[in-house]
Amino acid sequence: EYRRYWGLPPCTTANGCFTKVNQRGQTTDLPSPDPGWGLEISLDLDAVSAACPSCKIVLVEGDSPSLADLIPAVYTAQRLGAAVISNSYGTRGEFSGEQLLERYYRDLRVPFVVATGDYGYGNGALLIGGVSYPSASGFAVAVGGTALTRADNERGWSESAWEGATSGCSAYIRKPGWQKDKLCGMRTVADVAAVADPNTGLAVYDTFGFDGWVQVGGTSLATPLIAGRYALAGGESAPHSAADLYRDSGNLYDVTSGANGGNCAGTYLCTAVPGYDGPTGLGTPRGIGAF
Repeated sequence: EYRRYWGLPPCTTANGCFTKVNQRGQTTDLPSPDPGWGLEISLDLDAVSAACPSCKIVLVEGDSPSLADLIPAVYTAQRLGAAVISNSYGTRGEFSGEQLLERYYRDLRVPFVVATGDYGYGNGALLIGGVSYPSASGFAVAVGGTALTRADNERGWSESAWEGATSGCSAYIRKPGWQKDKLCGMRTVADVAAVADPNTGLAVYDTFGFDGWVQVGGTSLATPLIAGRYALAGGESAPHSAADLYRDSGNLYDVTSGANGGNCAGTYLCTAVPGYDGPTGLGTPRGIGAF
């Protein structure tokens, strides 16, 4: 219905555009339906459709929201030919031992794009730290969020850091060599961003627990939008890690206003500033050149 309403080409199982499988790659024995995850699915599929109307879509449903099931689901997506893997989930806070999971993400051959979460700076620390995993992985492209509004300028839009986007300094994942910010000795989140503010979010069509159109946001929206940019930029030939974004951020819009918390003394960790900052990373897509 979303694609029909906006005049996009159909993407169905019948025409070979859409595939839905469980974490083992089977089209049968799917997990029990859940309205919360159902809305996440609708958001992901509609956002990818908007960002890349010509893309084929593979939906992989994990048996549970545990990383023990979601990690195999990620590998199934790669095995089935996904050119980029979009993940709109994460732990609420970090946990001891997450660094042991890094070996699973290290071997991915395609961009692994992950939502940072919707708890703001330092909020979400039910376990350790204020960021989530796997967005804190050194092998992830961590996606923060902005508020996107119409503006009377050349671009036609203005953006500010969304107050809900999670950012911060990892408690466990060491700093990758390609990150050079000074106030965090470990992995800093995020790397890049897209619209996430629910007040400026996407019109999503969902009839499983909802009555049709609903406006949805969160970094769960920003993530498939960024994944769609990667797919448009070349799919499997695209850069495979966030490192490439840091080499040349000239094809990103730098976000320089807004904040996602007041408990970082106004530093870049929670405040949008020129150049790199936690809530929006290096910026938001200016076409597909950065990807």
